[in-house]
Amino acid sequence: MDRRTALRRVGLLVLGANLVLVLAKAAVYGLTGSLAVGSEAVNSLADTVYSLVVLGGLYLTTQPPDFEHPHGHERIEPFVSLFVALGVFAAGGLVLWQAGRSVLSGDVAVGAGGPAVGVLVFAALVKYGLFRYVLRIAGEYHSPALRATALDNRNDILTAGAALVGVLGAAAGFPLLDPLAAGVVAFGILYTGYDIVRDNVGYLVGSAPPEDLRAEIVRRALSHPEVRGAHDVVAHYVGPEVDVSLHIEVEGERTLLEAHDIETAVVESIRELPGIDDVFVHVDPREAGEWKPDHEVDRLAGDGAGESGSAESR
Repeated sequence: MDRRTALRRVGLLVLGANLVLVLAKAAVYGLTGSLAVGSEAVNSLADTVYSLVVLGGLYLTTQPPDFEHPHGHERIEPFVSLFVALGVFAAGGLVLWQAGRSVLSGDVAVGAGGPAVGVLVFAALVKYGLFRYVLRIAGEYHSPALRATALDNRNDILTAGAALVGVLGAAAGFPLLDPLAAGVVAFGILYTGYDIVRDNVGYLVGSAPPEDLRAEIVRRALSHPEVRGAHDVVAHYVGPEVDVSLHIEVEGERTLLEAHDIETAVVESIRELPGIDDVFVHVDPREAGEWKPDHEVDRLAGDGAGESGSAESR
């Protein structure tokens, strides 16, 4: 299955599941008056709205490259994720306000029962299934928008559990537990928003990828038998994908065609790594006097690079 089909299919699935949950929770809230269930209904409504946004965003990000976007449209995804975060923050603030108002007013009477317990257990099971599935697809296709969705589903499991505690406590004669549980749900929602922002800001500001990926980039560059070293290795996010630039050091007697073949081999090897978009390699012959030590390359190469590394390490 190609990336476009996979991401759109997941978007439709999440939208459908959230729509079912918001209808179920709203119906139970109407029957029981439970603020915990009501807060979960608001949470699911926010999930449904952002699912529509994510679905639209995934449609845009999976469009093929064109003249104005020669690298494709994947860089839109972090903005989609941040829009999701705004919706999550709004939902969390609303739920927290409702819970606080209920506690301060003393109006915490709840007629909860079997329907409230049932809908919350059902919601937790659905969200667990979505979390596992969406996280797997997000990792497989390197989609920050789907990862944001997966994180929201993960926290929805916890908030449904908190709401369940409130419903059961209210049914046991402790009605104050219901709005308190709604407050816990609100903080869970707000933390989800923070999690999404933290994950996606790095994509927008060009942060470096994880160290294990940078180490593998260096290892692949140095694994070519004609490469004597590397320096000025830069890897950074451009949207959800990584651009790489580096200098490789080769012996100066190589012909132009041989140097070209070495560069091409290094580029193709690095580009095979998941999440890599563009790779730019500059070839430095010994006689140019540009070979130089690079302690970061030495550190990333470690023992796995054998005798290769920066110029100083040889």
